[in-house]
Amino acid sequence: MVPLRGDEPLSTRPLPRGVRRALQAMGADLGRRWCLADLADIAGVSPRTLQRQFIACLGKPPQAVLRELGFERARGELLHGDPDLKVMDVALRCGFAHYGRFAVAYRRRYGETPSQTLKRQTVLAAQLAARPAVVMPAQDRPTLAFTPIEAGAEHDDLATSISEDLTAALTRSGLAVVSRAGAARYRMHAVLRHDAADMRLVLRLVDQTTGRVLWAQRIDGVLQHDAEGYERMAMRVAAALQPQLRLAEIERAARTPEAELTAHDLALRALPGVLSLDAEGNARGLDLLHRALDVETEHGLATALAAWGHAQRVIYHFSSNAAADRAQGLALARQVGAQWADPTVLCVLGSALTLLHEVADADQVIRRALAIDGGSAWAWSRSGWLDVYRGDSASAIERFLIALDLAPQDQLAFNSMVGIGCAHFAAGHYDEAARWHRRGLLEHPSALWVHRTMCPAYMLAGQRTEAGHSMQALRAHYPELTISEVEGGMPPLPHSYRSLVVEALSEAGLPA
Repeated sequence: MVPLRGDEPLSTRPLPRGVRRALQAMGADLGRRWCLADLADIAGVSPRTLQRQFIACLGKPPQAVLRELGFERARGELLHGDPDLKVMDVALRCGFAHYGRFAVAYRRRYGETPSQTLKRQTVLAAQLAARPAVVMPAQDRPTLAFTPIEAGAEHDDLATSISEDLTAALTRSGLAVVSRAGAARYRMHAVLRHDAADMRLVLRLVDQTTGRVLWAQRIDGVLQHDAEGYERMAMRVAAALQPQLRLAEIERAARTPEAELTAHDLALRALPGVLSLDAEGNARGLDLLHRALDVETEHGLATALAAWGHAQRVIYHFSSNAAADRAQGLALARQVGAQWADPTVLCVLGSALTLLHEVADADQVIRRALAIDGGSAWAWSRSGWLDVYRGDSASAIERFLIALDLAPQDQLAFNSMVGIGCAHFAAGHYDEAARWHRRGLLEHPSALWVHRTMCPAYMLAGQRTEAGHSMQALRAHYPELTISEVEGGMPPLPHSYRSLVVEALSEAGLPA
């Protein structure tokens, strides 16, 4: 699955007609060995003019843009393709005649080999096959209208099949899906279009009250899938739209008059603060959540978020009374229980239980979340953290990467990056650990608690200067922090991991 390209290529600026024509021709036949003269003929301009227009509008000449499109198409096919897909075939379809060079460039670009990307589809396929049928309660679920996919008469059966898979995936993700456009706040538009010898599916999510397009996606190579492939494709669509839909619901709750706020509205208002994983956001979120629980004492999302919020105060050193916050978090988590069928509530509950060292219960809850919605990026990420705590670094990294594949723009994507760093640390790959920690912190600069493990990674990698900078940042934000407080606030990491962190922090200058 790739962003809209060809129809809306590489730039939000208006493009000259010749550039648009050339891009459309490239996208329709990436496997062709395009030369500048051929593209110029299609564009209706001279080769020199086309070259100049590409550089002016897109910052790159046509051949470089063609290569970008090829990599994006290949990445998309590998991410949502069938597990038995042939990587060499993908490379050829996307314009890379030399497989070895493609594999090297792909790894340099994405940090993994094409085969590693494809391998994760086997894990997703197994999760799909294991799902039970689940009926979810309609209360507090956003309503989305999904009308029939627009397609030519010869593709009606294909459109119907894809519609059924998408409806099932969207429902599992926590949406109430209806067929009448007037009965929902949000609407999904879907169109099947011919693309050379294949077809593409173009999707748009619209807020019907404002007319604003919240999300858009284009899926190429639709005819290459079997029945299971359409299921995986639908799951990825449901996962990819979740962050934008969540933001839209939060904005709706923020605009709701105070006198009309429900417990669910208050929980939605609290969500950004809890997801921030920083002290100020945590305090704002908990204030709203306790208001929500005053309105409805057994509201599932509010209770689970409050449990997670109190657990965060212990783990991230936000609390002046860690024991009280731990006890309150555990009491709230016990009130939720694992019987919920809402994957969001289950993911939040699993996060709280994990930080409260209730690993076995957290594992049960997250397994249930994945059984309901195999496309939940939050559930995959939390299952990655559970693997870190069990000492299974390889599985943890795989699960974090699945979460990032599913929802790279999610507000918690940075936490999966930090998790990959922790998994590399546990495996003794300290340079990689530091790199992923740094990447996570760049994505979310207020999560300064990351320095607790980034500084030790630098120390053990022999990067003393960087370790010193990291320690300075940690102590500037937590001036009273000590080794004993770090130990008391650690999540349920293996003993060997904890010892390495403590020794490195001590050597870097954190007081006992």
